Amino acid sequence: MSLDVLRQLEPDFWRAPSAHNTQPWVLRYQETTVEIGWDPACALPAGDPTGRDLRLSLGAFTETCLIVCADAGLAVTFHPDFSEPDRRIGHLVSAATSYVTPFTTDDVRRRMSARVAYQPGRLDDEVVGQLDELAGAGELRRLPCRVLIRPLYEADRYLFGTPPVARELRDWLRLTPRDPRYDTDGLTDRALDLSRWEALGLRAVLARQVYPALRRLGLPRILATSSSGLLDKDGEVLVLVAPPTCDRQGQVAMGRVLMRHWLLLSRLGYATHPLSQIIDAAHTRGVLARALGIDDPDRLLNVARVGRPATPVARSARRITPA
Repeated sequence: MSLDVLRQLEPDFWRAPSAHNTQPWVLRYQETTVEIGWDPACALPAGDPTGRDLRLSLGAFTETCLIVCADAGLAVTFHPDFSEPDRRIGHLVSAATSYVTPFTTDDVRRRMSARVAYQPGRLDDEVVGQLDELAGAGELRRLPCRVLIRPLYEADRYLFGTPPVARELRDWLRLTPRDPRYDTDGLTDRALDLSRWEALGLRAVLARQVYPALRRLGLPRILATSSSGLLDKDGEVLVLVAPPTCDRQGQVAMGRVLMRHWLLLSRLGYATHPLSQIIDAAHTRGVLARALGIDDPDRLLNVARVGRPATPVARSARRITPA
C-alpha cells in the first residue's frame, strides 16, 4: 500500500457523510498502516451524547476509503480495532486483493444529502430488495412519511428548546458566505435550502444574545413548525435498525452499511434527508420504536426521508478538496 498515493485520494475520502457535516474523522499515517480515528472537537456531545452518529459517520468514512482505494487499484482492507480512550476505530492495511464492491469513486462524488422538497412517491419493491441485500446483520424498516409528522415536530421542539443542543447546532451553521468556514464544514444556507431571508432569520433567533428570551416566548415551537412540510406528502422514511447486542464497533460496521445504502440510492436517482433528531430525543425514539415493534429503542441507528429531489441539491463543503 503506497501511503503517498493514498494521501492523494483524501479529497474523495472526505465526501463521506457526517452529522452537521462536522467531518470528525482523522487519518494517522504510520509506517505501513493508516489509523482511522476521530477529533473530539468535531463530535456532538450535546446532540449525540451516546456517540451513535459519530460511530456511524466513521463507519461511512471507512467504507468510502475502501471504495475509493479499490477504484484506484489499491489493495487495501480495514482491520477493526476500536478504542474509546485512543479515539480509534481501526486501521487501513495492505491486502492481497482489492476490496470487492459494486461502487466507484464516481458514486462517492455523486452522493449528497438533500434537504430540499421531494417528489411524491415511495420506493419500488425492487429497490428495497437491493437495500435489504446490503443490510448485512442489520434491518431496514420502511414507514410512510405521515407516520412521523408528529414525532418530527416533537423532536425539533426538543432540538431547538434544549440550550446545549441548540448552541451546538448554531456552532455548526454556516448561514452566510461571509462565514470564514463557509467553504470548509458545517451546514450552509445552500445545503439547508434556505433563502437569504430564512438564513438571516435563523441566525438572528439562534444568536447568543436573543435565544434565551425567544426560547421562553415559544421559539422552539415556531421553528419546529417550519419543518412540518418535509413529511406532509406521499413519501417514505427508511430506518436502519442494529442487530441485538450491537456494540460500539458494531455501530461502526453499521455505518458502513448505511454508506452502501446511500450510494445505491444515489446511483438510482434517489437522495436522503437525515432525521436523526427523532432518535436523539428519548421520547420520540421510544415512539418510533413502538411503531416499528422494536423492543430496544437503542437499536434504532438512523432515520432518513428518502425520495427523488424536486429541486437541485447543493453540495456540502469539505475541509479537503481536490487540488
